[in-house]
Amino acid sequence: MSQAATTSTPDRTERPTRVVLGVRQQSVLSAVVVVGLALLAGGGLLLFALQSALTNTTRGALEARARDVAILASEQGLRAVGSELQRDRIRGQEVQILDGQGAVVATSDQRLAAALAPGLHPSTGQYRDLGLTGIAQIGDEDDYLVVAYGFERDRQPYVVQVAGSIQIQSDTIRTVGLLLVGGAPLLLVVVAVAVWVLVGRSLGAVDRIRKQVARIDGARLNERVPVPPSRDEIELLAATMNTMLDRIEASDRAQRAFVSDASHELRSPISTLVITGEVAAADPTGRTWVEMQDIVLDESRRMRALVEDLLVLAKVDAQGLALRQVEVDLDDLLDIEVRRLRKASGLTVRSDLVPARVTGDPDRLGQVIRNVADNAVRHAVSTIAVAVRTDQVQAVITIDNDGPPIAPAERGRIFQRFVRLDDARDRDSGGSGLGLAISAAIVDAHHGRIETGETEQGWCRFAITLPLAEVARYDPETEIEEHHP
Repeated sequence: MSQAATTSTPDRTERPTRVVLGVRQQSVLSAVVVVGLALLAGGGLLLFALQSALTNTTRGALEARARDVAILASEQGLRAVGSELQRDRIRGQEVQILDGQGAVVATSDQRLAAALAPGLHPSTGQYRDLGLTGIAQIGDEDDYLVVAYGFERDRQPYVVQVAGSIQIQSDTIRTVGLLLVGGAPLLLVVVAVAVWVLVGRSLGAVDRIRKQVARIDGARLNERVPVPPSRDEIELLAATMNTMLDRIEASDRAQRAFVSDASHELRSPISTLVITGEVAAADPTGRTWVEMQDIVLDESRRMRALVEDLLVLAKVDAQGLALRQVEVDLDDLLDIEVRRLRKASGLTVRSDLVPARVTGDPDRLGQVIRNVADNAVRHAVSTIAVAVRTDQVQAVITIDNDGPPIAPAERGRIFQRFVRLDDARDRDSGGSGLGLAISAAIVDAHHGRIETGETEQGWCRFAITLPLAEVARYDPETEIEEHHP
């Protein structure tokens, strides 16, 4: 006997798509709900206040009538009062006098043989009231309010009950309620239309901003969205969009300039390598390869250094440059660099180093010191002076050379990328123009600053300021972390 295996497919029920209302629909719905609730609460309070006012007026009149009848019965007797009640009967008002057992002893209408409100017997001098829907004894279906007042005559308890019609008041309340019920939907429709139109006009400015932004592409980054003088969030939105477009345009210009400068810098070593290769290839003896190997190696090293600098700057732009956070002795880094300069530069190198400890990446800080020192070597006449000093909060590294100082107008521009001053444009001696830009980025990531100036002797000076380890603060928003693909 074989057993067939069956497979069941799980029932995958698609979840219904949640309907999300737009700003316009949400505004209209919110306004209608709020106004509707306000009308409901306000209408209820209005009806309650109106009913209370009308009922209290009628109750006051009936209480005064009951008290007058009680006084009259006490003074003239029940029989005389009964005759007077029938003679002076008020339309829409019925009066009875009941004894202690609830029997009618006097009435304004002979048809009222039974009590208007049995059981409504207040104590002497007290009032009680009760609402009635019609008086069946006289065939009246109007709404009535019965007020009872207790009094004594010949030490016997009696009660005066006065019934007054409140049909007019009830009709008034009902009419007002119907008007509220009938007018509320119309008012809600008016509110909905008004909010729809007003919100639509407000969103019109947003739609114009959207259309303008949609038109802006790489070829139109100079365009901006219109800023309405509305002094509200729409104006702030437009201004923020323009600020963002300013940043995008500046970033695009920087990127285009970076690509153009990088291409220009790479063209020279590549052209040298190509020409060298062509010349060497044309020599069947192979001696040209030997003669030009130094040129090839120099240009290859130069191109490798340039590519490495470009990669560092690309990581800085993408916040992908790794920075370790350890304690670094600046005097040790500077001592290593001073010894290197004395061996390799052929210049006089003076040093004045004191202990200075900061928090940062020793490799990157060493790279900064090397870049600035190499720049000093290129421009020094005969002497370089390296020093570090500290105060309570920061360490200041100074690297001076006896070459000409940088002009004040150029001191901010020199830390930009691919910038060479007019007297240092020779690529064989001036470098790629990236070293100081990289140094500025690394120092900034360490919460410091780098600047150039002039010493008292008229030398060129570069000063690097970093916070000491005791006061350095780790800021995760400015940390540049390594991202590996």
